[in-house]
Amino acid sequence: MLKSLENIIKKYYPPETLLFKILMNHSLAVAEKALKVAEKFPQVDKKFIYEASLLHDIGIFMTYAPKIGCFGEKPYIAHGYLGRILLEKEGFFKHALVCERHIGVGITKEEIIQNKLPLPQRDMVPETLEEKIIAFADKFFTKRGDGLVKVNTVEEILEKLAKHGKEKVKIFLDWLKLFGNEK
Repeated sequence: MLKSLENIIKKYYPPETLLFKILMNHSLAVAEKALKVAEKFPQVDKKFIYEASLLHDIGIFMTYAPKIGCFGEKPYIAHGYLGRILLEKEGFFKHALVCERHIGVGITKEEIIQNKLPLPQRDMVPETLEEKIIAFADKFFTKRGDGLVKVNTVEEILEKLAKHGKEKVKIFLDWLKLFGNEK
């Protein structure tokens, strides 16, 4: 599986590019944190968490985020569902759901409609423990245009989430209680 995972990433992100470095450094940081969280939960599929962490942002190249080297046509918020489409075509159906559901702490159909978000009108909320762990870990790392990763504090994460409503902050705080914040 890891070889085919590597092939999928390289298919869309040539290894010699800065965008490959940006994607991989971020994804590896997320994977490391997600696996540390997963140690507390013997029932979770750690292999899946690692793989899905590496693939969760596979759709960013289709979005317009010039600060990180993405010059696609869609807004950045669309990278989750675009990644889902891409991974479903590759036969990674379970991993594809992580792509779609990791944005923020999840986006509901109601929020998509209310805020007129450029997304398919359906719930995009983490459901499984593995999906929640990856979405949680993802909040701690921001991609930088130089390929490095900015580590976010809990306070910074809460500040960003607060812009989207108190319920988003509550979800993250609940995750923080459940998952902790080990380095």
